[in-house]
Amino acid sequence: MELAQLIDHTYLKPEGTRKEIDQLIKEAKTHHFKSVCIQPSFVAHAAASLKDSDVLVCTVIGFPLGANTLKVKAYETEDALSNGADEIDMVAPIGALKAHDFDRLKDEVKTLKALTGNKTLKVILETAMLDDATILKASEAAFEAGADFVKTSTGFGPGGASTHAVKLMASVAHGKGVKASGGVRTYEDAHAMIDAGATRIGTSNGVAIVTGSTPENSY
Repeated sequence: MELAQLIDHTYLKPEGTRKEIDQLIKEAKTHHFKSVCIQPSFVAHAAASLKDSDVLVCTVIGFPLGANTLKVKAYETEDALSNGADEIDMVAPIGALKAHDFDRLKDEVKTLKALTGNKTLKVILETAMLDDATILKASEAAFEAGADFVKTSTGFGPGGASTHAVKLMASVAHGKGVKASGGVRTYEDAHAMIDAGATRIGTSNGVAIVTGSTPENSY
């Protein structure tokens, strides 16, 4: 598979305007990225703009803290899907993970997967906040509950993706997906994550990665 088809071309900064999203969409169409990953408020516009393309619309739920109640996360998901989202990246309840309350994670994933159906559900674990054992247990719990992917980071936490975390997540994926996001800025970064087991890359530097140009963004 071409590298571009592994990239979720991302713009999640809170100060983003329609101008930045339109540029993201244009780049995604040009380079045939897998998706654009954007804030929920832009989903309807992106879905309309991409309806005749092969680029999917990905959005984030419970972002960036994961601390919303399940009822709120479910409503956000339903709203995003109704606006045309193809993929949902939900932030796990990070405090619950640190407390080893994996049943809460499973409840959230099961509920959101019931809503997404055959569309893709990714679970963001914010791995820089977790020890290795918790990364493994949280990944296993997410997959058991129906997640299609586990994802390293929001890009707004204390650290981004690491090849170490990706290897841990991939070790329990058993054919499901692992998304490396946060700090993947260059062609070399992307391939290091893929070699570690990532099957999707979340980055705002998709153009730089596929063209070999100088990265301009930190996420």
